[in-house]
Amino acid sequence: MTDASNSTTQQQPRAWETHITVATVVEDNGRYLMVEEYISGRLTLNQPAGHLESGESLIDAARRETLEETCWEVDIQGLLGSCLYTLPDGEATYLRTTFFAYPIRQRKDQAMDPDIQRAVWMTFDEISECKTAMRSPRVKETIEQYRSGHRYPLEFIYGVEGHVPGR
Repeated sequence: MTDASNSTTQQQPRAWETHITVATVVEDNGRYLMVEEYISGRLTLNQPAGHLESGESLIDAARRETLEETCWEVDIQGLLGSCLYTLPDGEATYLRTTFFAYPIRQRKDQAMDPDIQRAVWMTFDEISECKTAMRSPRVKETIEQYRSGHRYPLEFIYGVEGHVPGR
């Protein structure tokens, strides 16, 4: 016979936690739109990025996050890829889908996300030499992928803007 009172005192294994995020590499004449933000008390460098919200498409999330974090409207051109990143402490895993885009216009009437210190245009050399820590190793890797021509059409994502492959 099992004592039911013991089951409440036993430590239950933690559920695996995963986050769906998007990021956008925005390039204009050899400069990349980056954001500086404080994470756990330290200043980090990142692409415009954030979490997918309920009912939102990945592309809409990328546009929204870029606008919220940089005050720039962008035209999403294509997909760089998706990757998994697990925090060093193993507490969470992120499924990150990265897009590439061109800037359309800066929205001076748009309030910037309060977690962002500033949005800044930087060359690849400036990013490489930057003393500010990268938010994750994926930040520089995705720019390198973009620079090497590693790009896919948006239709690679099933159902994008009404397009169903094979029909």
